[in-house]
Amino acid sequence: MNFPKISRRKFIATALLATPVAMFADAKYLEPTWLKVRRLRIGGSPPAHRFVHFSDLHHKGDRDYLKSVVDKINSLTPDFVCFTGDIIEEEKFLAEVLAILSGIKSPMFGVPGNHDYWSKISFEPIHKCFNATGGAWLLDEQRTIAGGKINLVGITCSHNNQALLPLNPAVKNILLMHYPAWVKKLGSQKFDLILAGHSHGGQVQIPFYGPLIVPFAVDEYDLGLYQTQAGPLYVNSGIGYIFDYNFRFNCRPEITVIEI
Repeated sequence: MNFPKISRRKFIATALLATPVAMFADAKYLEPTWLKVRRLRIGGSPPAHRFVHFSDLHHKGDRDYLKSVVDKINSLTPDFVCFTGDIIEEEKFLAEVLAILSGIKSPMFGVPGNHDYWSKISFEPIHKCFNATGGAWLLDEQRTIAGGKINLVGITCSHNNQALLPLNPAVKNILLMHYPAWVKKLGSQKFDLILAGHSHGGQVQIPFYGPLIVPFAVDEYDLGLYQTQAGPLYVNSGIGYIFDYNFRFNCRPEITVIEI
């Protein structure tokens, strides 16, 4: 079979035209629900605990997608689950999202994000949902879990000195918070691990450049693991999207499996 000859110039022009179309299709229709499981090990000694971190649901009614997230978490059989804020943007979705999250089969601990406050929802149903799993909704509180071997601290990012809670150096101290940049507000406190969300990884990550834009209170901590004065900080890319900005490129939604 004889194929028509294509000049080098026409081939390059066609490729240049096709690339933005392919990128748009990926960002709009593929990546927003293409869930990634990222794995992370903290510390040099053999891990004793394995848990899941997820963040930023921003649930807007996509029940099937959220159920797939819960199913994936359950399939990983973690010791416990950590959530770092932004369940919803609008109160009308609260009952639905909590009904689906109640299907998580491990103790679930979480803290609020800015959208949870901006939506002016009552936190009481969230308390009940998280407590029913054996976990807790932590509002500047801490819990001793994992047979007394982990001290889990949750802060609300609502006032500057809220993280100044007594820590136990004999156990692993893990901090949950929403804003990554608040790692700079922890003073002399040292944690074995700090977990945050809020950034969504920028949702669009340009290779060799980084995110096009990130929300406030992110600073340089847009995605991934960072070594800070307060301890290792991991920033999760989130599950949902902000407002109507339903695009992701080179920044898939994620569940993080952490061993410590």
